[in-house]
Amino acid sequence: MNQAFRCGFVAIVGRPNVGKSTLANALIGTKISIVSRKAQTTRHRIHGVLTRDNEQFVFVDTPGFQTRHGGAMNRMMNRVVTQALQEVDVVLHVVEAGKWSEGDERIVPLLPKKNALLVISKVDQLKDKNALFGFTETILERHPYDAVIPVSAVRDIQLSVLLDEIASRLPEAEPMFDADALTDRSMRFIAAELVREKIFRLVGDELPYGCTVVIEQWEENEAGARIAACVVVERETHRPILLGAGGNHMKRIATESRQDIEKLLEKPVFLDVYIKVRKGWSDREGALRELGYE
Repeated sequence: MNQAFRCGFVAIVGRPNVGKSTLANALIGTKISIVSRKAQTTRHRIHGVLTRDNEQFVFVDTPGFQTRHGGAMNRMMNRVVTQALQEVDVVLHVVEAGKWSEGDERIVPLLPKKNALLVISKVDQLKDKNALFGFTETILERHPYDAVIPVSAVRDIQLSVLLDEIASRLPEAEPMFDADALTDRSMRFIAAELVREKIFRLVGDELPYGCTVVIEQWEENEAGARIAACVVVERETHRPILLGAGGNHMKRIATESRQDIEKLLEKPVFLDVYIKVRKGWSDREGALRELGYE
């Protein structure tokens, strides 16, 4: 007797910087969401796809729910999180092992009563493993989670267990994507995100969040690709931060981005990265939509 196929949407939610994108990438098996130690790295709702024998998981990696700062961008990101929670079949609430804050607390009322799993991330970094039980019990007093799964995305601890727990809660349905699909996002989108990741990693402590990347040119054939990536900043003072002494920051951003994009496309890439100033773009919803934000 053939086993029924299961397919559904799985939201990955949590406060900023708890490891949501790292977990999404580990579950899918490739880099779809960008990762850095800085909060607010993920700004878009990104769908990553994993297909197993009789199951297809469509992961929705959401921005971290923002509680500290206002502004149009943070309002937009919070709307993305709230909407995702209303549209999916299973919710993974990711919290960092041993750490609970106001940001975690604010998400609890948004969670559904059913099919919400508590995922405790970064358990490999927890020095006192015995403290995990008490930490978990405290959280379970706040919400009736269906299950609790401690994981480490970096060490591949219990990821298969997590997938099995999710799969048992997916509805019976036909697959939405081809078996070899990894995301519903375009290569242009992922390339822009890879450039933004390098910016966050290299100058994230110096450069405020008023920075985004837009792909303005994409020419591709079998032999290779020519790509122009525009880094949009809010102030002229941001330009020298991005460039670095002698342009070294920008050279490194362009080189590392090109290497990642070449892996993605599996062909040579010529990448041109340059800067444009657009004052106040991150606090105007019209400008955010124009630049591709939801």
